Amino acid sequence: MALDTGLMRTVGTSRLPVVLRRYRLPLLLAVDSAALVLAYVGFALLRYLGTPSAVPWAELVELAVVAVVVTAGLGATGKLYQGRSAIASVDETIQLAFAVGAGTVVAQLVNVLGPGELVARTVPFGAGFAALALMVVARAHWRRVVHLARYVDDGDRTPVLVLGGGDAGRELIRSMRTSPDSPYTPVALLDDDPWKRHLRVEGVSVRGTLADLEDAVAVHQVSTVVVAIASATSELLAELAERAERLGVDLKVLPGVAELFGTRISIRDIRDINTEDLLGRGLVDTDLASIAGFLHGKRVLVTGAGGSIGAELSRQVSLWEPAELMMLDRDESALHGVQLTIHGHGLLDSDEVILCDIRDADALRRVFEERRPEVVLHAAALKHLPMLEQYPGEAIKTNVLGTVNVLEAARAVGVERFVNISTDKAADPTSVLGLSKRVAERVTADVARDASGTYMSVRFGNVLGSRGSVLTAWAAQIARGGPVTVTHPDVTRYFMTIHEACQLVLQAGAIGRDGEVMVLDMGEPVRVDDVARQLIAQSGRDIEIVYTGLREGEKLDEVLIAHGEADRRPVHDLITHVDVPAVPRHLVAAPEARADRGEALRLLRAWCEAPSPDRTPVGV
Repeated sequence: MALDTGLMRTVGTSRLPVVLRRYRLPLLLAVDSAALVLAYVGFALLRYLGTPSAVPWAELVELAVVAVVVTAGLGATGKLYQGRSAIASVDETIQLAFAVGAGTVVAQLVNVLGPGELVARTVPFGAGFAALALMVVARAHWRRVVHLARYVDDGDRTPVLVLGGGDAGRELIRSMRTSPDSPYTPVALLDDDPWKRHLRVEGVSVRGTLADLEDAVAVHQVSTVVVAIASATSELLAELAERAERLGVDLKVLPGVAELFGTRISIRDIRDINTEDLLGRGLVDTDLASIAGFLHGKRVLVTGAGGSIGAELSRQVSLWEPAELMMLDRDESALHGVQLTIHGHGLLDSDEVILCDIRDADALRRVFEERRPEVVLHAAALKHLPMLEQYPGEAIKTNVLGTVNVLEAARAVGVERFVNISTDKAADPTSVLGLSKRVAERVTADVARDASGTYMSVRFGNVLGSRGSVLTAWAAQIARGGPVTVTHPDVTRYFMTIHEACQLVLQAGAIGRDGEVMVLDMGEPVRVDDVARQLIAQSGRDIEIVYTGLREGEKLDEVLIAHGEADRRPVHDLITHVDVPAVPRHLVAAPEARADRGEALRLLRAWCEAPSPDRTPVGV
């Protein structure tokens, strides 16, 4: 490392790289010409057993000049010296080999087709290969000099240990060593791949495996460890976080693959490890081709686009180049926020943002008739469980009747694909939220019976970091000094990231079939109490946990698949297809939906228990 750093400082402060760039054409011509002349002289001496007097020098010079002229001419014609290809790249090497080869062939023809053989026939061929080798080596050194010149003086930067010597680690180390604003300097790498045990990445050596973390921290005296493994599992991150805490060093990570999609890794991507990292699972291996197939070139409408899920859906949809992206919400400030994240401005002056309430069936119908969406992602909903327990009539108006309005508007204009976003609370529901979302699943299945397109639902658990999520509440409580409130020490929940939830929605739209509910295999449920304690540990503060007890309608353990639903996975190993019995949508359009709390609860339960049109009884 000391040698590399010294070289970095020496080269980085010299004018040599500037000279190489400024005088590239004449310097490369001189290098190639010198290589050819040296190769001809050297190979001639070798061929004539080291006896200079035996070498026909005049004839040799004549052939060398021929080779230089042809090689330089072809190189100039093909822009070899003007920068068509990067120095020492594969493309440049191929082009160089062609030019040198052509020069060798012409020199040999001159040698053998003249009145007499000028030099031994092996000389032009041998000199050509030798000259090419000299040119390639010279260019390799040229490239290394220019590359090292980009390295910035380490100065007082923080030494860090990088875990992961793959592509992510390579890009990260390069960014650390070339960015003048980098606060870090990499001193060593750890990687479990046995083929990388002797690897040097941008001058930084692999010094062992992840099992050697403790020794590497002590030897290199680092206070910061960076995990440069974009696909690192939550189990690995949890283990590394625990070991880093014991060692007293900071652990930082790169974002996951989904967050880095379409971007280059740099030091700006480094962040502290968070609860999403510790709880997240490996992302579902989505079929990108099928997703692109149903979004690319389509008119896509997202309801509830201002919410956490709707906003992330809008961002992901925009990456697939739809013909038109329509973002509908009743909250103008939320629409301003999502437009800002997608386009960098929130002018709200384009027709991609639509201010409309899904409770207003007439206004919604006019939007659909004017804009004619082909794909609808229905994310608009009321979702806060305790609030809906107090006001079940509001859940009916938005989650049930609002969904019916969107479904009817979509059916009327012939939408091709409709994805209703549901929740795990709809499986064996006990809360108003769960009951209302279960009814929404059933009316979606009902529309699927007679609509021309494909209508389905997608069901998932708690979304980490979404607006109003438990993590947000706990973060605020920790910032105030506590206490942190947990409903019950044994309560468990399924968790997933916003990125993963939205990828599931898009995958469902690609592979789902009429009337189905798509359910993601979310692994094992997590004890909420453990999550709270992890957040407190990360804060470094001594904060009390207070247990408030389960709220009305709240379960101790959530389930993803209801009693009586079959776990079928015909397309994807991690996605279950559930058949949900339909409920006639005209049954849920009754005026009693606006009744008092007791009547609203009775209606929700009745709609959940109502037999499907084929008279199949449905239990709650």
